[in-house]
Amino acid sequence: MNKWMLFALPAIFLSPVQAADVPATLHWVQRVALSTPVSGVVKTVHVEPGQRVKQGQELLALDGELYLAKGAESEAAVTRLKEEAAEARRNLERVQELYNRTVISTSELDQAKLRDVRTHALLAEGEARRALDRKNLADTILRAPFDATVLSRQAEPGQAVAAGLQPQPLVILAKAGEMLARAMLDANQISRIKPGASVSVGVSGKHYTGRVKNLGMEPVAGKDGASYALDVVFAVQEQLRSGMAAVVTLP
Repeated sequence: MNKWMLFALPAIFLSPVQAADVPATLHWVQRVALSTPVSGVVKTVHVEPGQRVKQGQELLALDGELYLAKGAESEAAVTRLKEEAAEARRNLERVQELYNRTVISTSELDQAKLRDVRTHALLAEGEARRALDRKNLADTILRAPFDATVLSRQAEPGQAVAAGLQPQPLVILAKAGEMLARAMLDANQISRIKPGASVSVGVSGKHYTGRVKNLGMEPVAGKDGASYALDVVFAVQEQLRSGMAAVVTLP
């Protein structure tokens, strides 16, 4: 009997450690609620929930007639101020030449210098106002900040938008091409995981290779006691949804 035990022991010690499967839930890697930084009336909306959009793609536009008018006004003001500044500079050069020839007084030279400074300061203010008007006009168009999936459309043509301290969400997006699987582990399990480690994620019978993005540092109370969040990010081509069940295979 002891002879059989000697042969059995090596088999026990050489058996591989089995990987553990833990339940997880899918979340968006990045979710943003977008609004326009300027007020106005919605003119057109170009997206619907579930639609994929590319970075820079137009999502909606406000009526920009008022901002176009302000832009045209500031452009005209800059043109006029440039001419006035150029004339003041030419006048200063003429006065400086006369002063050098002792034809005019110091006070006349000082007046020409003051006029030159004032006109160039007004020109700088006009150019700053023009830049602001251009930005406001550009901000009437809401564009996707990255490749994304439209989660919600909360704007319709004719709707008034008031920019303020609490901007009104118009379109809600989630980053496309990636999902996050969140599992809750006990202290012993999470202590064996390293940031950036490769982890397998299973969703609806398909398996994806992900990487550990975040290891929870504070416990979360639950019915089974305290646990810690493990976040795994993985690339995905098809459309998955937040809240779907997943399985994370721990190494």
